[in-house]
Amino acid sequence: QVQLVESGGGLVQPGRSLRLSCAASGTSLNIYAMAWYRQAPGKQRELVARISEREGVEYPASMKDRFTISRDYVKNTVYLQMDSLKPEDTATYYCHAEGARNLRGRNYWGQGTQVTVSP
Repeated sequence: QVQLVESGGGLVQPGRSLRLSCAASGTSLNIYAMAWYRQAPGKQRELVARISEREGVEYPASMKDRFTISRDYVKNTVYLQMDSLKPEDTATYYCHAEGARNLRGRNYWGQGTQVTVSP
């Protein structure tokens, strides 16, 4: 099993930056890829960024300019740096992990952290 704990959300003004963190339990060897998704009220959950050692980083076109994902394999933590935030970035941000080795095929979600972008 993998447990994911997000942190770093909050209220921020437009144009400012925020960094989210997601700490995973256990060893990073049991995780193939980690990702950030977000879900705004009334909308579907969407991919923000994904990272794996084998495939590198992946961003949907709409996220590429202002979001940066990184991963610390020693700390087993993934980060999301969000710059030039806009009100439309307001959402609950979820951390996701894809299992590896004996956890292959399993998917894990964090509880979510709220990001609100408002003057």
